[in-house]
Amino acid sequence: MIDREQILVLMRDEAYRPLLMEELEMALGVLGEDPDARAELHALCEEMVQEGYMIRTRTKRYGVPERMDLVVGKLQVKQKGFGFLVPLHTAESDVYIGAVDLGGAMDGDRVVARLKKNVGTGRREGEIFRVLKRAHTQIVGVIHTTGSLGFVRSDDKRLPREIVIPVDQLNGAVDGHKVVVEITEFPTDVFQSPAGVVREVLGFPHDPGVDILSVIRKFGIPEHFPDEVLQAAETISYDLTDADLVGRRDLRDEVIVTIDGADAKDLDDAVSVKRLEHGYVLSVHIADVTYYVKENSLLDREAYARGTSVYLVDRVIPMLPPRLSNGICSLHPQVDRLTLTCEMEWDDAMHLVRHDIYPSVIRTTERMTYDAVRDLLQGDQATRERYDALVPFFEGMKELALKLRHRRMERGAVDFDFAETKIRVDEEGRPLDLVRRERSIAEMIIEEFMLAANETVAEHAYWMELPFLYRVHEPPTLEKMTALNEFVHLFGHHLKAAGNIHPRALQDLLAAVRQTPEEVVISHVMLRSMKQARYAAVSLGHFGLAAEYYSHFTSPIRRYPDLMIHRILRETIVNGSLSEGRVAHLTAKMPEIAAHTSDRERVAVDAERETDLIKKIEFMRDHVGESFEGMVSGVTGFGLFVQLDNSVEGLIHVSQLADDYYHYDDKQHALIGERTKKRYRIGDRVEVLVQAASKEQMQIEFQLLSAVAGDEVREYRRQGASKKPGMPFSGGPRGKKTDGERRGKSERQRGSAEGRRPGGERVVANGQGFGDGRSGRNGRPAVAEYGRRDPESPDVRYGERGLLPRKGGYDVSKRAPDEQMREERTRDKELLLQVENLYGVPVKDKVRRRRRKKTPDKV
Repeated sequence: MIDREQILVLMRDEAYRPLLMEELEMALGVLGEDPDARAELHALCEEMVQEGYMIRTRTKRYGVPERMDLVVGKLQVKQKGFGFLVPLHTAESDVYIGAVDLGGAMDGDRVVARLKKNVGTGRREGEIFRVLKRAHTQIVGVIHTTGSLGFVRSDDKRLPREIVIPVDQLNGAVDGHKVVVEITEFPTDVFQSPAGVVREVLGFPHDPGVDILSVIRKFGIPEHFPDEVLQAAETISYDLTDADLVGRRDLRDEVIVTIDGADAKDLDDAVSVKRLEHGYVLSVHIADVTYYVKENSLLDREAYARGTSVYLVDRVIPMLPPRLSNGICSLHPQVDRLTLTCEMEWDDAMHLVRHDIYPSVIRTTERMTYDAVRDLLQGDQATRERYDALVPFFEGMKELALKLRHRRMERGAVDFDFAETKIRVDEEGRPLDLVRRERSIAEMIIEEFMLAANETVAEHAYWMELPFLYRVHEPPTLEKMTALNEFVHLFGHHLKAAGNIHPRALQDLLAAVRQTPEEVVISHVMLRSMKQARYAAVSLGHFGLAAEYYSHFTSPIRRYPDLMIHRILRETIVNGSLSEGRVAHLTAKMPEIAAHTSDRERVAVDAERETDLIKKIEFMRDHVGESFEGMVSGVTGFGLFVQLDNSVEGLIHVSQLADDYYHYDDKQHALIGERTKKRYRIGDRVEVLVQAASKEQMQIEFQLLSAVAGDEVREYRRQGASKKPGMPFSGGPRGKKTDGERRGKSERQRGSAEGRRPGGERVVANGQGFGDGRSGRNGRPAVAEYGRRDPESPDVRYGERGLLPRKGGYDVSKRAPDEQMREERTRDKELLLQVENLYGVPVKDKVRRRRRKKTPDKV
């Protein structure tokens, strides 16, 4: 039987030339009189063409793309219209695709591009000439009707082309509706628009629930289970029989607990700890989902298609039907449940001396929450009395967890301790509050126990040479680490062995900057320098955890890779080993499963982030016109991203930085003023005004008010963000708004622009008001710090006149006598000098210039 590798080896040989199918059959030794072998070869070649491993030319000849100056990859289109082709099967650099070279391709498509010759830009450039696979067959957007046509622009800014909808395909949609459109005709060139048909009308954009439903449809997340899948779940009995317990260890008399969030329903892991004379026994019990979800069953195929459960801000879309995920597979207290147990024995030096993996049956003692365990271990008397019999049990868990964590840190695991935020919403999905979720000792206990089990199972499978799915996190690239090293040098730090980085070096750097002003900026830049974790069929190690072997074993209810691992382990335990045929079958399937589940994980993460952003935008719309403190979380050429203390992130566009021309320095991750040399970089504390919050643009806009002084930043970081006075974490204003302030931002903005405080009171300057008394050039007052005025502070005025020139010059009475006019001109000069100092740019006296033009020429 011919496989892919044989075909690729043949085509990559130097002597190979593109062959017709008949010639390829002869070269591979496939006899013409064997129709089955020929059919298999034809099917395999077609599959390889669609996946981009080989190219079929217009003359029906076959070859590999790299020998034809072609690149096959996934297209990533940017909002400005151009894109980049990310090669699929090679490690080569991305290919730039200009807007006019996109052809009929759209974002996410698998395409073939022809490389351009002698472009002279120092980068690879190409043009797309073939689309192998479309990424989007339907889009979500708002429809606008005109005449006999409708036009839908996608909510996804990376799909800028409008979909044309004939009037007879609107299916009840009216102007302004949010709709789901199926694309029926794709464009063939860059100037053509796709055509489609409305498949679903979601409602108007501001109707309750439409925003989240739009995200679900946009990412193609199946919200409902097919009827046949639900019926298959209904056939599974809740009651266990003696047959279900055959071959299982009975652990129902053991003290076993679950620890989860208060609102969690899919409880797939339970733990127990025993103290030995010279060590500990840790048992991690995971729901035995594969006992109910048989391979290739309806339930299994549906779970594979979904890949993962999706946790949106107001709902959970499970991987398995609720009867399983919240029912028979969930480890509810005081009921018998089937599990797969990973038992690990550690000595006092935290060496793993023994492990065992086996099927079991358990009955959990208590359903604990993170809050309850935290309170118990922190000495809350009421909680300790309620769980009096379990207090020593939890103290033993804490002791072991701390030792496991110390062991992990000693080997160099990189630990980013960023706070998470939970968005509370009402029954209609409106955001009520943003609540900080701190990682307490309770979360740490479960985290350490699950990490230990995942590592143990991965190493067990590796040495047994089982076909397996590993969770891998590859080391960062030399380019990224070199850039990070150059960046930390600006702060006086050094990254050890950046050319051959070990995770311990990054952990040492994090330890060195802890409780320093640069801690936040270095942590964020370091995180962005790391690669993304993924699933793979081979063990490549986990860089971030400094683990040689790692897998996902502990969540089979909500992750398909975990379910697949359980299936392989159970089959190995029950049968003793896997047959050669079974090994070959699973080995061939693992890369495909790894790629698919990695893709589904990214889709779920993107959907979760987008729903969070939507609700944060909605939350901040009630706070437009209010000021907050935050941290610069990102710097680009077009502006600064600022994250408030309530986790909301918004943009200060570079045009808002009016005191200078600012240029982006990628090495310093900073915007630097051309004249003032003022610098804004990640980690800087700033105060901002919320200008706008748009769900249509999916963006929150800030205006920079001021930067927070260095000593305030240090004190802020020493005390912690939640202790900053006058800035509640929930994202509320500094104080309760008055009735006058509730009239909206328009009055507040008018007051600022006209030199009035909110409410209409006119403000008069005190004669200085600039630069805090510091001297500028030529003895003038220095520019006000940060070149901006706080909207709450007095505007600059002279008597009843604004300092800033109006259109056409200053308001000077034409009927004033000469003496008064000279006084006015003298005042104008003084005012213009102050304007120069305020904005740092020269201001010309247009009034005087026009007056000179009116003076008759002397003969």
